[in-house]
Amino acid sequence: MIRYDVSDAVATITLDRPDAMNSLTVSLKSALLDALRTAAAGDDVRAVLLTGAGRAFCAGQDLREHATNLEAGKGLADTVRLHYNPIVELITTMGKPVVAAVNGVAAGAGASLAFACDLRVAAERAKFAMAFSGIGLAPDSGASWTLRRLVGPARATELLLLGEPLDAARALELGVVSRVVPADDLLKTATELAVRLAQGPTKAYAATKRALAFAASHGLAETLELEAALQDECAATEDHLAATRAFLAKERPVFHGR
Repeated sequence: MIRYDVSDAVATITLDRPDAMNSLTVSLKSALLDALRTAAAGDDVRAVLLTGAGRAFCAGQDLREHATNLEAGKGLADTVRLHYNPIVELITTMGKPVVAAVNGVAAGAGASLAFACDLRVAAERAKFAMAFSGIGLAPDSGASWTLRRLVGPARATELLLLGEPLDAARALELGVVSRVVPADDLLKTATELAVRLAQGPTKAYAATKRALAFAASHGLAETLELEAALQDECAATEDHLAATRAFLAKERPVFHGR
């Protein structure tokens, strides 16, 4: 259900249920969380690429499994707390950049997974749909947090209440995605971006993610203090020292993620 490959310090995690549009069963969610934990902990990984096999990125929760749980009186079977929350929290807090290559439909929790990533590259055929209200549910998998940060509160409210799909062009216009490319170029473009990040100052990227997340819910004075602390940490890294020396020598810096 998951393909996990590492090349050029990039861990590519592929959701691999193409016949079911990569919809999320308990087994797939567990495998995805395991893969993300492996990437986060791996010394050989400095960036992560998340994508889907076939024509969809991820259609969200597998509704057949969900319907079975409802009929059995299990409700959501606590899958939000047990699966979705730790997956999204790990993507957003991982000390490594995470790039989503959105190859097709990203709906419900599938869209939320893409929103949780640091950068999103979409194929021209990609579509995003906040499908929660259409089946009488509230947003989950961090959508109420990530989407608001991407497009602002008014637009996030509209997208979550109405559930109208966004095509790739509109998603780019709103800032939901970073780039839109032809489908045949998607994986190449997203991989090149992930490799570029993997060759960068990993600890500085981790600090940047921390600063952005902190600033979303704190005031200016607290944010300034965290920035100062993070700069102290980054200033002590090998990468900063080497990059400063390279700048003075008018050379291109080489980062090692240390």
